[in-house]
Amino acid sequence: MPAPYSDDLRTKAIAAVERGERKTDVSRMLNISRNTLDLWLKRQEHQGNCRAIRHYQQGCRHKITDWQRFSEFVQQHGDKTQGQMAALWGDNVTQQNISDALRKIGVSRKKRPMAIENETILNGRTFKSD
Repeated sequence: MPAPYSDDLRTKAIAAVERGERKTDVSRMLNISRNTLDLWLKRQEHQGNCRAIRHYQQGCRHKITDWQRFSEFVQQHGDKTQGQMAALWGDNVTQQNISDALRKIGVSRKKRPMAIENETILNGRTFKSD
C-alpha cells in the first residue's frame, strides 16, 4: 500500500496556493495531481488541517470473536472439515472464516496419510474423533 504524502508537503502546497500561485503550477512543481491538491484544500477548509488520515480500520472484522469458545469448539469438532465446522458454528460463518480463525489461534490442519482420517493439531497437542 502506498504511503500518504508527508504533512510538510501538504502544508507547502496549501501555503503556495494561499500566496496566490495557480493550482496547476503548484501541482506540477510538487509532482502531485490537481485533484489531490483540491482535496487537501477542501480538507483544510473544513477541518482546519490537511493531515493524512491515520490509524483507520483496514480489512474486515472477524466473524468469530469469542476465541475461548472457538478453541473449545475446535477441540470438540477437530475431526470435521472446515465446511462442516462452519455449518456447526452458525452465525453465517463460511469455511474461509473458519480457516482464518484456525490460523489466528495457531491450529494447523496437516494433511498426512495416517490411520486416522482427520486430525487437528493445536500447539503440539493432537485432537482426534472418538
